Amino acid sequence: MTMTWYYGTPMGWGGFSMMALTMLVFWGGLIALAVVLPRHPTRTSSATRILEDRLAKGDIDTEEFERVRRTLDSR
Repeated sequence: MTMTWYYGTPMGWGGFSMMALTMLVFWGGLIALAVVLPRHPTRTSSATRILEDRLAKGDIDTEEFERVRRTLDSR
């Protein structure tokens, strides 16, 4: 008589080990996503980024920056 696991299925130690490893990878992946996703900064549009760069370089003043940013946000 051979030792069987889980109600008579001959899974053995190899199958049990693979199941445990798969479960660890699954839960580890879910936990990693739960940690990484909230830390990911909100994506700003490339137009807003260009506008911020122009303000930093001094190409535009703050009034023009605010006017154009409001226009971009309204889209």
